[in-house]
Amino acid sequence: MASPGSTGALVSPAADAKQTAQPAEASRIRFSAEEERTLLDESAQKKTNANELFNSGDHDAALAQYEEALSSCPDYRHFERAVIHSNISACQLKLKEWAAAVKAATASLDSLVAMERELGLIPEAKPESAKGKEKNGATKGEERDSQSKPKTQAEDGELASPDLEDPPFTPADVPEATKSDIKRIRIKALLRRGRARSEAGGWSNLSGAEEDYRTLSQIPGVTAADAKTVRLQLATLPPKTKAAQEKEMSEMWGKLRTLGDGILKPFGLSTNNFQMVKDEATGGYSMNFQGNQGSS
Repeated sequence: MASPGSTGALVSPAADAKQTAQPAEASRIRFSAEEERTLLDESAQKKTNANELFNSGDHDAALAQYEEALSSCPDYRHFERAVIHSNISACQLKLKEWAAAVKAATASLDSLVAMERELGLIPEAKPESAKGKEKNGATKGEERDSQSKPKTQAEDGELASPDLEDPPFTPADVPEATKSDIKRIRIKALLRRGRARSEAGGWSNLSGAEEDYRTLSQIPGVTAADAKTVRLQLATLPPKTKAAQEKEMSEMWGKLRTLGDGILKPFGLSTNNFQMVKDEATGGYSMNFQGNQGSS
């Protein structure tokens, strides 16, 4: 039985590389090379122990070891953390802890995105403070130039995207093996999150599972077995999602009717006086008042 994730470590970019911009709460601490190697070795050993426990079927103990491996891994080592989060998700699936499995798989995917931004594989949004500074620092001539230029659709706001930082690396600098590793872990995390969401059920989870499997269907290099799973899920999930949506909408309307009846009762009315009519062309609803159907 294969372990839930790879055990190898990925060589990170140079230590002096520009760091990914993070929220204020996470001003990341960078360890010295020696400290970092000690922490990574400790994390890798715990992950190896966890893999062995997972393969032996002791998923609770494996989960505890993966969590210890994660706590030893520096928070800026995005790939290693992505692997551990994905392995934690695999444990949670075995334990049928669906919500926890979704959370761990999402953390794995987030770590991969952080790594891709750091490597320049995807652009990074410019902080709001930098945008404001640039705007306030613009000269009148620059403002006139910008006003004289014809606006594109994106500049006009319809399809506008955030201002982007120049990446510290270009995609050409990143080895193909690194890109392949990122894709491999992303596929595992998406498969695990998709399964956890489909098992958890409910409109939100099922629609999220559909999204995960659609994403997987567009990633080249998925194994034949996984591709078969993706096709099956994309065939069976839509009716389940629709049924869950209709059920939750019905329950919501039921609660609203109960609330509405309580509010309208002092006025000699009930929600039976109001009829929701669906417009099949637009999918929207309109409300008709029917005074002769009030409650007695």
